[in-house]
Amino acid sequence: GGLSSFANAAAEEKKKRRMNESTVEKIVPPSNYFGFVVVPQQRAYVVERLGKYHKTLEADWYMLIPFVDKIAYAHSLKEQALIIESQAAITKDNVTVMIDGVLYLKITDPEKASYGVSDAIAAASALAQTTTRSEIGKMTLDKTFEERESLNRTIVHILNEAGEPWGIECLRYEIRDIIPPQSVRESMDQQAEAIRRKRVAISESEGMLQSDVNIAEGGKRALELKAEGEASAILMKAEATAKAVRMIAEAVDKDGGEEAIALRVAEQYLEAFGNIAKESTTMMLPSNAADPSSMVAQAMSMYREIVVKQKKNDKKLDDEEDDL
Repeated sequence: GGLSSFANAAAEEKKKRRMNESTVEKIVPPSNYFGFVVVPQQRAYVVERLGKYHKTLEADWYMLIPFVDKIAYAHSLKEQALIIESQAAITKDNVTVMIDGVLYLKITDPEKASYGVSDAIAAASALAQTTTRSEIGKMTLDKTFEERESLNRTIVHILNEAGEPWGIECLRYEIRDIIPPQSVRESMDQQAEAIRRKRVAISESEGMLQSDVNIAEGGKRALELKAEGEASAILMKAEATAKAVRMIAEAVDKDGGEEAIALRVAEQYLEAFGNIAKESTTMMLPSNAADPSSMVAQAMSMYREIVVKQKKNDKKLDDEEDDL
């Protein structure tokens, strides 16, 4: 009951779509030719003499013997489109589908098409239907959609093997529609929707992951640049300090150098105490804070010791180089 109604509904739908489609050209052999016959282009007439095959007439004009020669069969040599009716087929996983197609063929040997089978076109149509059902039964439902091209080639190969004695050649076969039952279509739609949602979720998660990676990479790069900047600033400051020290050392060797340094130390001493008084209400002062001259003398004494030590080291290095 369910399968029958399903098949009937599908058949009705196909009939509506088949109204303007090409059909096989049927040619009736001429009967009134009185010994003279003209064969049109892309046609072939099969002539019998006294009831036995005599010859095949192709496009041209011919003289025949009245009452002895007879045009028994007429064929079109054009490529023809044969509509394969919609039919029910059961897949390997026991799903009933409605399937139809179009078979493109042509008659290559009019003699075989006349005597090899009673109706070559009808035989090809029936063979196409049975072959389609047989091949569908070897596949699961999903494979019937995925391997449609392979199915078409298989049917063409089988039809050409069987059709050779019939004088016909199958050029190609095209499956038009494979229609599963409504319940199966709904399940397929749900499955496709689930796959789409899965892909969207995967894409979103991959996007979030890439975003986090980019943020982490950006933070890492920012820290690296900051560290490089700080290192560069420290290096520049150290170089500036070293340059200032060298300049001070050079200035000390000149006349009045020590007095200039002593004055500078005294200025920095007073400036430091002034800053301490601004920043805090409580100060820790040395016992001789009221005597800046003693602080400056102490700083200059330390400086001289450093200079003397540096000169001794320089002299020692010079002596070692002379010994070498």
